[in-house]
Amino acid sequence: MRGVETAAGQPDARGVRRPALGLLAVAVFFISTSAPIIAATTAPALAIAFWRTALGALFTAPYTLLRHRRELFSLHRGQWLLCAAGGLLLAAHFATWIPSLRYTSVASSTALVSTQPIWAALLARAAGVRMSGQVWIGILVSLLGVVLLTGVDLSLDSRSLFGNALALVGAILAAAYVTVGERARRDVSTASYTLVVYSSSAVALLPVCLIAGAALGGYSARDWWLILALTLLAQLLGHSLINATLRTTSATVTSMGILFEMPIATVLAAVFLGQWPPLAVLPALALLLVGIAVVVRAGAGSPPSAVLAESPS
Repeated sequence: MRGVETAAGQPDARGVRRPALGLLAVAVFFISTSAPIIAATTAPALAIAFWRTALGALFTAPYTLLRHRRELFSLHRGQWLLCAAGGLLLAAHFATWIPSLRYTSVASSTALVSTQPIWAALLARAAGVRMSGQVWIGILVSLLGVVLLTGVDLSLDSRSLFGNALALVGAILAAAYVTVGERARRDVSTASYTLVVYSSSAVALLPVCLIAGAALGGYSARDWWLILALTLLAQLLGHSLINATLRTTSATVTSMGILFEMPIATVLAAVFLGQWPPLAVLPALALLLVGIAVVVRAGAGSPPSAVLAESPS
């Protein structure tokens, strides 16, 4: 535990630098724009996934090649393979979670994909990491929330069941992505890792789009602007700032902050898209949020993957 210091900009007992809290709040807001922007875009879901990663690679390449070129070209085969594996998992995550927004609401999809820490904790347990009783309690509470949410959505619209399933698979894939990323970044900088991941993800998604018949062009100007906004706001400003806060803020505190993505995204979707969640859904969302928060707090001493050091949503 870090010592308590009262000077501005110094860490307190919770491992937080005060200016970092403001940065974290800004990052969480930008991350929260992801689902509403995707839901507002009429371009094919798989194409959105491709362009998000391709543009992300394009925008991060100049900085990485300028500041980390020597490291990037000195990565050994094992590092390349590990980073590429992260890219494949990110591609699979986007290929399931983004289409889920075509079948279920922003509130449900964001809530279910936010269960990523639950699956990350279970992956850590499968790898031999011991988990406290609090983690198991949080998992059970979250799973109860998943059951209630799915039951409510199914009673309202049968299409939502498929969308919920896609979001849950996306959460599991996101957990695997974070787990691989934790291992890869032990000796690879975030900049180099990000460029390789985005590039390999785009390469993996390209044939998927072609096989599925997802048009990669011919969109309206509005859709292109939304795809650009998704990349700049959610990907670069959101996740880049999250990475910046991790330098001075514990993964646990950062993860707790990211949990606010769910209510913020829900509010944005309600205001700008008219997706007001039914009252019956609110108890399920609350259970999910509480359960995930318990897991994150209880996993403070576990590996970062168990408490969500980075969200790819």
